[in-house]
Amino acid sequence: MCFGGILTMIVVGVIAYGINIHILLMISIIWTCGHTYYLGYRFAEIKQLMSDGISNALGAAYVFILIGVVIAAFMQSGTIARIVYYSLKLIHPAVFLPAGLLLCSFMSVSVGTLMGTVATAGVILIGVGSAMGIPLPIVAGMIIAGASFGDKMSPVSDTTNLAAISAGTDLYTHIRSMLYTTIPTYIICLIIFSLIGLQYSEHALASADIISFQQAIESHYVVSLWGFLPVIVLFGLSIKKIPAEPAMMASVAVAIIIAIVQQHHNILDILKSLQDGYRADTGNDQLDLLINRGGIQSMMKTFSLALFAMALGGLLDKVGYLTSMLQGILKHLKSVLSLLFATMVTGIISSIATGQSYISIVLTSQLFKDKYDDMGLKRRMLSRTVEESTTLITPLMPWSLGGAYYSGVLGVSVIDYMPWAFLNYLNFLVALTMTFFGLAIFRK
Repeated sequence: MCFGGILTMIVVGVIAYGINIHILLMISIIWTCGHTYYLGYRFAEIKQLMSDGISNALGAAYVFILIGVVIAAFMQSGTIARIVYYSLKLIHPAVFLPAGLLLCSFMSVSVGTLMGTVATAGVILIGVGSAMGIPLPIVAGMIIAGASFGDKMSPVSDTTNLAAISAGTDLYTHIRSMLYTTIPTYIICLIIFSLIGLQYSEHALASADIISFQQAIESHYVVSLWGFLPVIVLFGLSIKKIPAEPAMMASVAVAIIIAIVQQHHNILDILKSLQDGYRADTGNDQLDLLINRGGIQSMMKTFSLALFAMALGGLLDKVGYLTSMLQGILKHLKSVLSLLFATMVTGIISSIATGQSYISIVLTSQLFKDKYDDMGLKRRMLSRTVEESTTLITPLMPWSLGGAYYSGVLGVSVIDYMPWAFLNYLNFLVALTMTFFGLAIFRK
């Protein structure tokens, strides 16, 4: 009754009435507190259980704040604009789809946001693809697949950090574990989009929009390869296994130096943008949409949502609601394959029910982490499986907040682009196949 009430409130609230998810989570917490009080817990105990759940997310607080700082600094230095500038030079009808996949992937890994990538590079690519005569559902599916890759793999992605924290593993350990299943899936997607793109190799490329966009970047930024240095520093330190926080701060420092020396920005304006986000009027709407973002405040909504979800997850986990509900299933899970399959099904169902990935990540992790420990599996297995069944699935649901947003921005319905977003549904199939053959299984 408790868990069913939560799902009902969230599904009906989001889909039928469009109520803010923060409010629905607060109501769900009150609902769960009522059930917990009925079971004999006193208020002080209930509050402590919620605080214990939130304390698990405090480690991610620094990363959530730094995500906004990194994005603002990258915008000040022109790093993101340069990525788009040089990447657009690669576009040709024969390689448009694979090049677009790589562009969206690189952008989303850099900024850690699916929505931001879709709203910027995605809008540009959907226009170019239309001019080439490539069906828009194929183009939109390519954009979603590429952007989802970064949203899943980026060290500055909120869902990536939340999955690692919820499962109780290190951020970079989580990312490395996902490489085992994501890279083979990504190669398959590249091959598929390359084969599809060959069908349109004779189409003429309407380059006016691309040239206009590049000229707008040139007029607003000093364009040079130095702009890639902050990204190189970020990923170089990540490869060296430097913790996320110092790696991100180092990349911010490099970006600020470039913004001052090369872009001639005022240090006071830079510091202000780190708080409130970068703001500029370039005269080009698409470029404005690309660069006007970031800052600490931009992450507060996501961070508060994570805190609500962790508080609710703490109650559901510590009181035993989730375990009681699914203990009959858990005790029958004897193999690694069956455990991963059950984890994925739970993640998919909870994502379908809630319409977004944050709650699904937290609840699925809370439910299965003890079972992974009992079977001698490392927590990176849990975090990887959870993200493959939540982060990648929500863009494919028309009633989700993300699905509605992507459909509106790209002008293509979710149902139409869903079959072409290969990465989003092939990834967990590849993971299950590899597990069946005993590959990429991490044991204690």
